[in-house]
Amino acid sequence: MPAFPADPAASADPADPAVPAFPAFPAAAREAVQDRVLRANLRHATHTIRDKRARAVAELADWDRLRTAGKAVKDHTLRHLDRHLTQLEEAVTAAGGTVHWAADAAEANRIVTDLVLATGEREVVKVKSMATQEIGLNEALEAAGIAAYETDLAELIVQLGHDRPSHILVPAIHRNRGEIRDIFAEEMAGWGRPAPEGLGEEPHELAEAARLHLREKFLRAKVAVSGANFMVAETGTMVVFESEGNGRMCLTLPETLISVVGIEKVVPTFRDLEIFLQTLPRSSTAERMNPYTTMWTGTTHGDGPSAFHLVLLDNGRTDTLADEVGRQALRCIRCSACLNVCPVYERAGGHAYGSVYPGPIGAILSPQLRGTGSAIGASLPYASTLCGACYEVCPVAIDIPEVLLHLRERVAQGGRVTREGVRVRIRPARGHTAERAAMRAARLLLDRPGALRAGERLLARARRLRPGRLPGPGQAWTDSRELPELPQEPFRDWWARERGGRA
Repeated sequence: MPAFPADPAASADPADPAVPAFPAFPAAAREAVQDRVLRANLRHATHTIRDKRARAVAELADWDRLRTAGKAVKDHTLRHLDRHLTQLEEAVTAAGGTVHWAADAAEANRIVTDLVLATGEREVVKVKSMATQEIGLNEALEAAGIAAYETDLAELIVQLGHDRPSHILVPAIHRNRGEIRDIFAEEMAGWGRPAPEGLGEEPHELAEAARLHLREKFLRAKVAVSGANFMVAETGTMVVFESEGNGRMCLTLPETLISVVGIEKVVPTFRDLEIFLQTLPRSSTAERMNPYTTMWTGTTHGDGPSAFHLVLLDNGRTDTLADEVGRQALRCIRCSACLNVCPVYERAGGHAYGSVYPGPIGAILSPQLRGTGSAIGASLPYASTLCGACYEVCPVAIDIPEVLLHLRERVAQGGRVTREGVRVRIRPARGHTAERAAMRAARLLLDRPGALRAGERLLARARRLRPGRLPGPGQAWTDSRELPELPQEPFRDWWARERGGRA
């Protein structure tokens, strides 16, 4: 899959030159909202999913307690992450698996590439993993001469369409059935078994075409790459939730299984899964129970892969953990509920976020993982109305508006990020210097009542000269807002006239 299109005018993260230069969110969103087909697809899909989710959640009388419990488990785990990761490594190793630690994307890609090359194979099948998309694993494997085949239906659509995912749960949410049929008809033959002649756009026809195309890959592949929704520290168990059965095929048929998982996905005990087995399906697919929940612990002779490798990915998570406000983003269980209620995501789509993590969670997670020094990193915390709908639906109670404001403060103040132990000063985003100067001028005026009264009277007399918006370049906020009408007289003068006293 190709990288997100880069804006030549956008600058890469100065703290990490490996971070590509994506256009700032306002520029990407401005283009996306002009696409009527995209907006129609997003509106239909998000409204359908969120309505079904609301009904599924309402069935549980103890939903609020489950939500609180999930938050507590994740917070406890993050506070003691070092201990739980050590326990996980010991349990996986004891069960016959091998654990690898990857500090960043480059190291993770090198580890996985070397593991695949060591098998002598030149192709792998994948069960959907956002961590591998985060690090660009498919591109790294391709550069080494290894073909990676996505097996999730939506991910297959994205891959065949030379596209990028735009949703956490439904990566091809921006495509309608007609577009999917055309992609299958035109592209499937170049990746394997071609689409059937006369393929229509009914869901069962598209699903059958994908099933036939993927079946030969499942039966032939010797190596699989997966992610994991959860990792159980006490037993070394990996857990994958999926809805199509492709994960079960990837996790059981190949001889070698490589799982790339973010370090925040660990939970302390097997019992902790009870909470998330209830909250994740209802928040994501609006189902009471996940259709396919696959769990495996190490290797077992004669059953499943004979070699299991777990790659534990940091890639900015330790830096995020150090932020007392921002670390709550690491609670995320990737349910996508926040995307489906977000008015900004519904109109702009996922590609505008310049990351595999779109929507409200992407607006707080990506700037922390990648830093706020790039154009896209500095703009994402502003990609929100702060309406709070995302917080209300989050099954682990991530206060996304709080983190957005925290990150906006970081950007405005020239926040600091850490890379390889070096603290780097990031310049404030363009426009914030003028904003801070205006705030200082306002403070001086408000501290002087006499000057404030004189200014109010002057503005009232000059109200006919009021501009439609504030003058000057870079007024992104006022481009879509008019200045309010000025009253005929200041409130102080009205009060003195009507009440006979000073205001």
